[in-house]
Amino acid sequence: QVSLVESGGGLVQAGGSLRLSCAASGRSFTIYFMNWFREAPGKEREFVAGIRWSSGSPDYADSVKGRFTMSRDSAKNTVYLQMNSLKPEDTAVYYCNMNGPSAFWGQGTQVTVSS
Repeated sequence: QVSLVESGGGLVQAGGSLRLSCAASGRSFTIYFMNWFREAPGKEREFVAGIRWSSGSPDYADSVKGRFTMSRDSAKNTVYLQMNSLKPEDTAVYYCNMNGPSAFWGQGTQVTVSS
């Protein structure tokens, strides 16, 4: 079993920044990808950013390219999402997702961007 613990959400004004963290822990696990998804009220959960664990190569949704940066610390099994130039439409619960032989989700962290 893998536990994903997210942190770093909060309330910020438009144009501001936040940094999310997600730490994976467990007895023994293999990571293929780690991703960030978000779910806004009344909308489906959507992909935000992901990173291939073997290479560290990130990928982004078009809506966040140029504003969000995903990185990892492989020694800590931790990923980060640096979110800059935040917009009200970025308001959502952000979920960390780990894909390995099995998939796991974090509990989510709320990000609220006020206009």
